[in-house]
Amino acid sequence: MTDASTRGEGARERLMAEAAKRILISDGAFGTQIQNRKLEEKDYAGDLGLTADQKGNNDILALTRPDVIEDITRAYFDAGSDIVATNTFSANRISQADYNAEDKVEAINVESARIACELAQEYAGKDGRPRFVAGAIGPTNKTLSLSPDVEDPGYREITFDHLVDVYHEQAAALVKGGADFILIETVFDTLNAKAGIFAVKKLEREVGHEVPIMMSMTLTDLSGRNLSGHTVEAFWHSVRHAKPVTIGLNCSFGAEQLRPHVQLLAKLADTLVMVYPNAGLPNELGEYDEAPETTAELVSKWATNGNVNILGGCCGSTPEHIAAMARAVDGLAPRTLAEAKPAMRLAGLEPFEIAA
Repeated sequence: MTDASTRGEGARERLMAEAAKRILISDGAFGTQIQNRKLEEKDYAGDLGLTADQKGNNDILALTRPDVIEDITRAYFDAGSDIVATNTFSANRISQADYNAEDKVEAINVESARIACELAQEYAGKDGRPRFVAGAIGPTNKTLSLSPDVEDPGYREITFDHLVDVYHEQAAALVKGGADFILIETVFDTLNAKAGIFAVKKLEREVGHEVPIMMSMTLTDLSGRNLSGHTVEAFWHSVRHAKPVTIGLNCSFGAEQLRPHVQLLAKLADTLVMVYPNAGLPNELGEYDEAPETTAELVSKWATNGNVNILGGCCGSTPEHIAAMARAVDGLAPRTLAEAKPAMRLAGLEPFEIAA
């Protein structure tokens, strides 16, 4: 099995070297592709003997139908992806409790990372171009910043320490499986993200080398805030101390609606900017109709304007979307990292800067 000792060390430097050459391509949505397979409950459940209905538990397919996850990952590599994420968005103890599958968390993450890493090595071996694996960690279905009870604003369903433990368990398993990075994605609550950062820093001390973090915020309204109220700039100020190898935006809206926020982040971040929007906005049935060429044209404008280093897709995106993006940005220069001038930068819901 691939492990951290053979992939994890030096991952930041390898990614930065490739990103200096060209705009890199990440993958697209797994959920859309899994839904297209029309799987039945027995496909999800396999022979694990779990007591709850597993249909819809996409993460557990790494154990029960690894061929499905391998096929989807392979399709994204074929489409031109330099980076693929593991199919582990909800592979944490909190989310898996909905399926009574908490005891499968480690196995799901290790196996999902192993599948992605073996394919990354296979494709890199074909043409000598490095491929990378991001261990995906979703936000869970709990929030540290907000109360779920309107009658009790101080109530929280979980504690910060508990969420750190949940994230640590998942991150450790992803690194054990060989993931190059930990991708803390779809951040709707900045405090949840901070728990993820804390967990990864704890893991670094245990494994004895850096575990690079990728960080991706999701906006919940067109004003450019996440659910906990932070603007893009305030979010960056809140997480910059973690020295993420990438900072960016995902999910939220389509590329057209994300444009001004991508432009702002590009001016701020002294690290790589990675953006992977939804394939437009969903229709009245919750489906995504935006054609691959349309998405590619929109994101290529970001590339032309020097706003991005890595591009991919989120909800509704397919290998065809990724292939269209790869063609659209081929030969375009990658974004130049912003230079951070010394200053004290703080953030509540709004950014605050004290100039030197």
